[in-house]
Amino acid sequence: EVQLVESGGGLVQPVGSLRLSCAASGFVFRNPGMNRIRQAPGKGREGVSSISSGGAWKYYSDAVKGRFTISQDNARYTLYLQMNSLKPEDTAVYYCAAVKNSYGCYSGSWSLTQGPYNYWGQGTQVTVSS
Repeated sequence: EVQLVESGGGLVQPVGSLRLSCAASGFVFRNPGMNRIRQAPGKGREGVSSISSGGAWKYYSDAVKGRFTISQDNARYTLYLQMNSLKPEDTAVYYCAAVKNSYGCYSGSWSLTQGPYNYWGQGTQVTVSS
Protein backbone atom coordinates (compact mmCIF):
# COMPACT_ATOMS: atom_id res chain seq x y z
CA GLU A 1 0.00 0.00 0.00
CA VAL A 2 1.34 3.42 -0.96
CA GLN A 3 1.57 5.96 1.84
CA LEU A 4 2.64 9.60 1.82
CA VAL A 5 3.21 10.89 5.35
CA GLU A 6 3.73 14.60 5.82
CA SER A 7 5.41 16.58 8.57
CA GLY A 8 7.05 19.92 9.26
CA GLY A 9 4.22 22.42 9.27
CA GLY A 10 3.67 24.98 11.98
CA LEU A 11 3.40 28.64 12.88
CA VAL A 12 6.09 30.99 11.61
CA GLN A 13 6.47 34.74 11.45
CA PRO A 14 6.57 36.59 8.13
CA VAL A 15 9.98 36.32 6.36
CA GLY A 16 10.66 33.18 8.37
CA SER A 17 11.38 29.69 7.04
CA LEU A 18 9.98 26.18 7.33
CA ARG A 19 10.85 22.84 5.77
CA LEU A 20 8.10 20.40 4.93
CA SER A 21 8.74 16.68 4.53
CA CYS A 22 6.75 13.97 2.77
CA ALA A 23 7.90 10.40 3.42
CA ALA A 24 6.84 7.94 0.73
CA SER A 25 6.50 4.19 1.08
CA GLY A 26 4.97 1.35 -0.87
CA PHE A 27 6.09 2.31 -4.36
CA VAL A 28 7.48 -0.59 -6.39
CA PHE A 29 10.87 -0.10 -8.14
CA ARG A 30 11.08 3.69 -7.75
CA ASN A 31 9.16 6.73 -6.60
CA PRO A 32 7.14 8.68 -9.16
CA GLY A 33 7.48 12.40 -9.76
CA MET A 34 6.21 14.28 -6.72
CA ASN A 35 4.12 17.40 -6.47
CA ARG A 36 3.16 19.98 -3.89
CA ILE A 37 -0.32 21.50 -3.74
CA ARG A 38 -1.69 23.89 -1.13
CA GLN A 39 -5.12 25.06 -0.05
CA ALA A 40 -5.56 28.35 1.75
CA PRO A 41 -8.49 28.92 4.11
CA GLY A 42 -11.68 29.52 2.12
CA LYS A 43 -9.91 29.11 -1.22
CA GLY A 44 -9.39 26.42 -3.80
CA ARG A 45 -6.31 24.29 -4.23
CA GLU A 46 -3.21 25.74 -5.86
CA GLY A 47 -0.35 23.84 -7.47
CA VAL A 48 2.95 25.00 -6.01
CA SER A 49 5.86 22.85 -7.13
CA SER A 50 6.87 19.61 -8.81
CA ILE A 51 9.97 17.43 -9.07
CA SER A 52 10.80 14.51 -11.33
CA SER A 53 11.75 11.09 -10.04
CA GLY A 54 15.48 11.40 -9.36
CA GLY A 55 15.22 15.16 -8.94
CA ALA A 56 16.70 16.39 -12.22
CA TRP A 57 13.68 18.52 -13.20
CA LYS A 58 11.79 20.97 -11.04
CA TYR A 59 8.91 23.37 -11.46
CA TYR A 60 7.69 26.27 -9.33
CA SER A 61 4.59 28.40 -9.61
CA ASP A 62 5.14 32.13 -9.97
CA ALA A 63 3.79 32.63 -6.45
CA VAL A 64 6.69 30.75 -4.84
CA LYS A 65 9.51 30.93 -7.38
CA GLY A 66 12.71 32.20 -5.80
CA ARG A 67 11.48 31.51 -2.26
CA PHE A 68 10.68 27.79 -2.19
CA THR A 69 12.99 24.90 -3.08
CA ILE A 70 11.78 21.38 -3.76
CA SER A 71 14.15 18.46 -3.33
CA GLN A 72 14.18 14.81 -2.44
CA ASP A 73 16.32 12.24 -0.70
CA ASN A 74 16.00 9.14 -2.86
CA ALA A 75 17.76 6.94 -0.32
CA ARG A 76 15.12 7.84 2.27
CA TYR A 77 12.23 8.19 -0.19
CA THR A 78 11.48 11.60 1.27
CA LEU A 79 10.36 14.79 -0.47
CA TYR A 80 11.26 18.18 0.97
CA LEU A 81 9.93 21.68 0.43
CA GLN A 82 12.17 24.38 1.85
CA MET A 83 10.11 27.55 2.25
CA ASN A 84 11.96 30.82 2.83
CA SER A 85 10.81 34.44 3.01
CA LEU A 86 7.36 33.27 3.97
CA LYS A 87 4.41 35.62 3.56
CA PRO A 88 0.99 35.59 5.22
CA GLU A 89 -0.50 34.58 1.86
CA ASP A 90 1.50 31.33 2.05
CA THR A 91 -0.77 30.26 4.90
CA ALA A 92 -2.42 27.02 3.77
CA VAL A 93 -2.60 23.29 4.21
CA TYR A 94 0.21 21.81 2.11
CA TYR A 95 -0.15 18.42 0.44
CA CYS A 96 2.21 16.17 -1.41
CA ALA A 97 0.70 14.17 -4.24
CA ALA A 98 1.76 11.78 -6.98
CA VAL A 99 0.44 10.30 -10.20
CA LYS A 100 0.75 6.54 -10.55
CA ASN A 101 3.49 5.47 -12.99
CA SER A 102 4.35 9.09 -13.80
CA TYR A 103 8.04 9.86 -13.29
CA GLY A 104 8.43 13.26 -14.84
CA CYS A 105 8.10 16.78 -13.51
CA TYR A 106 4.97 18.81 -14.17
CA SER A 107 5.20 20.08 -17.75
CA GLY A 108 1.77 21.54 -18.48
CA SER A 109 0.13 18.46 -19.98
CA TRP A 110 -2.18 18.26 -16.97
CA SER A 111 -3.20 20.58 -14.16
CA LEU A 112 -0.67 20.78 -11.33
CA THR A 113 -3.54 21.83 -9.08
CA GLN A 114 -6.01 19.06 -9.96
CA GLY A 115 -3.82 16.13 -10.93
CA PRO A 116 -4.74 13.33 -11.99
CA TYR A 117 -3.33 12.37 -8.60
CA ASN A 118 -3.65 8.83 -7.34
CA TYR A 119 -1.85 9.38 -4.07
CA TRP A 120 -2.14 12.17 -1.48
CA GLY A 121 -0.47 12.96 1.79
CA GLN A 122 -2.63 13.86 4.77
CA GLY A 123 -1.64 17.52 4.59
CA THR A 124 0.28 19.73 6.98
CA GLN A 125 -0.79 23.18 8.17
CA VAL A 126 1.48 26.16 7.57
CA THR A 127 0.49 29.42 9.24
CA VAL A 128 2.45 32.61 8.57
CA SER A 129 1.50 35.27 11.06
CA SER A 130 3.06 37.76 13.43
